[in-house]
Amino acid sequence: MWNLVLLLIIGTVDLSISQQYSQLHWLSYLRGRRWHGAWQAKDVDCPLECDCPSNYPTAMYCHSRNLQHVPYVPSHIKYVYLQRNQITGIQDGVFDNATNLVWVVLSHNHLNSDKIGRDVFTKLRNLDRLFLDHNELTRVPLNLPNSITDLRLSHNKISNIQLKSLEGMANLTTLHLQANDIEDAGGVFKGLKSLTMLDMRENRLSKVPVLPERLQQLYLEFNNIESVPAGIFTMSPELQFARLAHNKLTDKGLPPHVFNVSMLVELDLSFNKLEKIPVISRNLENLYLQANKIKEFSLSSFCSTVDMTNFSRLRMLRLDANEISAKDIPAEAAYCLRLVASIDV
Repeated sequence: MWNLVLLLIIGTVDLSISQQYSQLHWLSYLRGRRWHGAWQAKDVDCPLECDCPSNYPTAMYCHSRNLQHVPYVPSHIKYVYLQRNQITGIQDGVFDNATNLVWVVLSHNHLNSDKIGRDVFTKLRNLDRLFLDHNELTRVPLNLPNSITDLRLSHNKISNIQLKSLEGMANLTTLHLQANDIEDAGGVFKGLKSLTMLDMRENRLSKVPVLPERLQQLYLEFNNIESVPAGIFTMSPELQFARLAHNKLTDKGLPPHVFNVSMLVELDLSFNKLEKIPVISRNLENLYLQANKIKEFSLSSFCSTVDMTNFSRLRMLRLDANEISAKDIPAEAAYCLRLVASIDV
């Protein structure tokens, strides 16, 4: 008799909880609780909405389940996959039971910045990768763990980045911010000492942001950038790839020798408004200048002097869809650009 009463009470409490979340939330809630005596659950390893395969004992798969909330996460789980659901918010405390999480994947949901708790990720001190791309975020979540190395925030509605939102993230190496509404990032990235890859394609940037020292890959295509500050790339001496295609760059907006950086391997300036070939380093290997308004082929942009010992390391050169032709290329180019297989004009 007492057991029956206990069951009814528990059912009432948890059914009231389910009204605030999804119809299955009370099941995962019961499954995750540890009761004493006869009511203790035999299997508390996985919520009913998800799969926890025995061959991947630390992973929890909850993707594409039409979930409206983050389910209970057992303490032994390290990898949780919640992509492609209908989740709009995450309350503080949701992950407090699973502080060993290493990966949290919440891509392709409907996350709203106003519905994410201020400290929801704070206790995840081992978190390595956080995927929040393809949501409806308007700002970077606060108090992110400094253990994160890979942060994905692309395809959201972020318009600006507060300086404190990335403060102290000393281990962050990869940052995806493409396809947002960011107009000016200022110096928000300068303190990211480990950042090697920054992707800000398809935003509304009007200028190149201040770059961190160890950056190696920079993607700024499809913005509104009209100029590049003098010395901006010398601040990142390890930079190897810089892509600024599909912007509004003009000759006036490029200081002399701004791209003459010794470590740069690939430079993409295609689909801009340049009329001259900018001066580049002799170490550059791939240069993309197609679809500009270039009217002359200046060999001095590649080689300050032309002889048998001084030549460019360039291997790929695209100049097609400009206002020059093959006859505009001087004969001396065969010495300076001896490693280029062919020049597209």
